[in-house]
Amino acid sequence: MSDTLGTAAAVGREAQGTTRVGGTAQAASPTPSARKRRSRALMRLEIAVLSGPAIVMFLAFVIFPVALAAFYGFFRWHGYGPATDFVGLNNYKLILTDPEFQKVLWHNLQIVVLSLVIQGPLAIVLALLLNQKIRGRAAIRILIFVPYVISEVIVGTGFSLMLQSSGAVNDLLHNIGLGFLAADWLSDPNIAIWSLMGIISWKYIGFAVILMLAGLQSIPEELFEAAAIDGASYWQIQRSITLPLLGPTIRIWAFLSIIGSLQLFDLVYIIWGQYIASTAGTSTMATYMVAQGRTAGNYGYGSAVAVVMFLISLIIALLYQRFILRRDLQGAVTEGVH
Repeated sequence: MSDTLGTAAAVGREAQGTTRVGGTAQAASPTPSARKRRSRALMRLEIAVLSGPAIVMFLAFVIFPVALAAFYGFFRWHGYGPATDFVGLNNYKLILTDPEFQKVLWHNLQIVVLSLVIQGPLAIVLALLLNQKIRGRAAIRILIFVPYVISEVIVGTGFSLMLQSSGAVNDLLHNIGLGFLAADWLSDPNIAIWSLMGIISWKYIGFAVILMLAGLQSIPEELFEAAAIDGASYWQIQRSITLPLLGPTIRIWAFLSIIGSLQLFDLVYIIWGQYIASTAGTSTMATYMVAQGRTAGNYGYGSAVAVVMFLISLIIALLYQRFILRRDLQGAVTEGVH
């Protein structure tokens, strides 16, 4: 009878999830499903803690301002008091039919294309040169990257002084006997856009070179050595190995360059101002937004322009990711381990 009672007690303890080891009751090990649920809960908590502040900042300083601009874009609002003069889609219709906006949109597209055509090949060539073992390579890298970290205000002010009709550039050309090359670099519509592209290229080429150098250093040296052993020339190696493997870096840089060109404002506004830029052919959507919104006192229309700029940038970004960055993003996202 006592043996039967002891067996029943042991079975009861096992049914309650405890075992007797060395006279001490211990909890049974959790099941695999329980451990999996606990792991997922901890992972979600970790993601929430790490990404929470960034999400709050993104919502507060990106999504909320865009939503607020979209709201004010439906009103004729002068920047003070409640927005009560509802005009519906009239602001957006005016933007799409305004010849001035179409002109600044064309300027932005020109800047996008010229930035890619000028900076891309030049950055690749400079990166290839700086990737070689040459004397003073570190100093040259620093000198190329320095313009990128200089404030846009300093760059804009300096070039606006140098490129004036009586500025340092024209004086230098006269002093070295090339006075026939002197020009009105900032006001001539046929030259101003090229002056802007020269300034932009000087300012941002360092960032492109650093990206290309990082991409080059990620390519295994063994590939170059094997190609050289097989008799490939330097240019054949660059064309068949370097450029294809540098493709992801080039596409990322191109994406950043496109978005930056669409939103260009500071250099144009500092060098040309909101009035000269329009006549010189260097105005952009951002300068148009400021001129029509803040300067004209029509903040509702300016808000609508900001929304249109956002939508244009968003559509281009989504299309670029869908058709160009898709091959680079494949495999970047891993599935959870089941």
